[in-house]
Amino acid sequence: MRKSPEISSSRLRTESDDRAGAIGSIYDANPATWREVAKTAWDSFRQNPNYHITQKGQVGANGQVYDVEGAAEATAISPLARKLKGRHLQMIAIGGSIGTGLFVGSGKALQQGGPASLLIAFSLIGGMLFCTVQALGEMAVLLPVAGSFSAYSTRFLDPAWGFAMGWNYAIQWLIVLPLEIVAAAITIKYWDSPISPAAWVAVFLLMIIGINLMGVKGYGEAEFVFSIIKVIAVIGFIILGIILNVGGGQNGDYVGGRYWANPGAFNNGFKGLCSVFVIAAFAFAGTELVGLAAAETANPRKSLPTAVKQVFWRICLFYIVSLTLVGLLVPYSDPRLIGQSTSDAKASPFVIAINNAGITGLDSVMNVVIMISVLSVGNSAVYGSSRTLAALAEQGQAPSWLAYIDRQGRPLKAIGVASAFGFLAFLAATDKDDDAFVWMQALSGLSSIFTWGSICLAHIRFRRAWRLQGRSLDELAFRSQAGVIGSWIGFLFNVLVICAQFWIGFSPVQPRYGKPIEGTSALVQNFFEAYLAVPVVVLCYIVYKVVYRTPFMRSRDMDLKTGVRQLNLPQLLLDEKFERASWPKWKKTYKFLC
Repeated sequence: MRKSPEISSSRLRTESDDRAGAIGSIYDANPATWREVAKTAWDSFRQNPNYHITQKGQVGANGQVYDVEGAAEATAISPLARKLKGRHLQMIAIGGSIGTGLFVGSGKALQQGGPASLLIAFSLIGGMLFCTVQALGEMAVLLPVAGSFSAYSTRFLDPAWGFAMGWNYAIQWLIVLPLEIVAAAITIKYWDSPISPAAWVAVFLLMIIGINLMGVKGYGEAEFVFSIIKVIAVIGFIILGIILNVGGGQNGDYVGGRYWANPGAFNNGFKGLCSVFVIAAFAFAGTELVGLAAAETANPRKSLPTAVKQVFWRICLFYIVSLTLVGLLVPYSDPRLIGQSTSDAKASPFVIAINNAGITGLDSVMNVVIMISVLSVGNSAVYGSSRTLAALAEQGQAPSWLAYIDRQGRPLKAIGVASAFGFLAFLAATDKDDDAFVWMQALSGLSSIFTWGSICLAHIRFRRAWRLQGRSLDELAFRSQAGVIGSWIGFLFNVLVICAQFWIGFSPVQPRYGKPIEGTSALVQNFFEAYLAVPVVVLCYIVYKVVYRTPFMRSRDMDLKTGVRQLNLPQLLLDEKFERASWPKWKKTYKFLC
């Protein structure tokens, strides 16, 4: 094989340069090599040889019996690529779900409930979510199932409820994708761009699809970068907010708690507080992706507990502290809080606070961050929905072709379905965009509440089965710090939020500005906009329950063996003990907290 004269005569080139030059000359000399490279790339899209799928059921005496054990095995033995590293999972935990819910949706929450309701609702939802993620972490370290934690509902509650929760979660993310792409296009309007929104939709959609076609590692790296930007932005706003509040702005005006006194700490009383709960849930949506990504980490025993702990600090620092400052700097009576849509960056209290301070240019920086956040959530939407669809297919609860996983570990056909939903974003260029997206948001409005409640209940049932089958808690590689009590708190709080949303649905908070919600037609529409997810979930559960006659899972009969990570726990704990003994005090403190 002949090398180029330049390469062979030069002594100063590095070994990597020699190899690159040699490969380049090969391509020049042998065009067939290009065909080999293209063939290799094409073959990477072929089905994984370890492909595994659960049959829809075993035909028994009653004709249709759901194969629970087979479903558990299929989700445990999955060819999904395990390429996420600890740093990916930690940044997904810290900043993965920070998006329009915090940056923009908090404005609507502030307007409807006031600054005190904003803090109370976000704190309560954050506390509930901490318990939920702890419960999820315990199950995910022991049973890092592929694709979707709806498999825990199938395994520990009822296969029919697992089916309903799987499709509830998949639909949520399938709909979030076009919503977030449109939100990004709307954000561009802040700069009065003459370019059509449809053009920006095409750019953002292609970007998100491209990232997900890079596989789980591409998703992890993208979220790593996106999360760093969002975290830096929130920390920067917190520092700026403190300076502005104590009179460090251009006009030197001390703000303090002025807006808590006038117009007040609460708006619309208890009903205003209840209306903020669902907005807060939307803002926290995606936190559970830490558990979803568990099956695609190389070592969940080490990386997942750390990521779960960091959820607590994200809730405290990025949500509670930043929203405290928002409530101090922006009055709930500010008419700018009512944007043209739930994704209108001009309605962001973060942007309004910066504009009130008279700082030019910084509002555009914050809008860039909002746009990046929107793309990050859209990226997570494709990841979450594709993995959930693949897991449902592996359990026989979705068309079998959705379980297609290629040789690079990508659920390729599920990614294709998720990406296809993104084309709904082109409705942004029509005159029916408001109606379409109001109803799509209604369909996904309570999805996170159902997901979190199911995780808590599954953990309660899992712990009961673990005890009744004679297992010790010392056998668990990671134990929920909140315990079963935390899971009960999380479950009951989710039930209360659903009840509160029912009340808000038929007796809505009247808008401070604009047209009031009056008349039978307007009230019925408002109710279904707030509660549409509930009948969809109930319908999915009842239909599947009747068709397949699935059993309620008894604690003594639950499968606690299939898919368990085989860990030599005593040896691992001993090794970790020796490793911790060599740490300095600062590292011991850091690891205890994070």
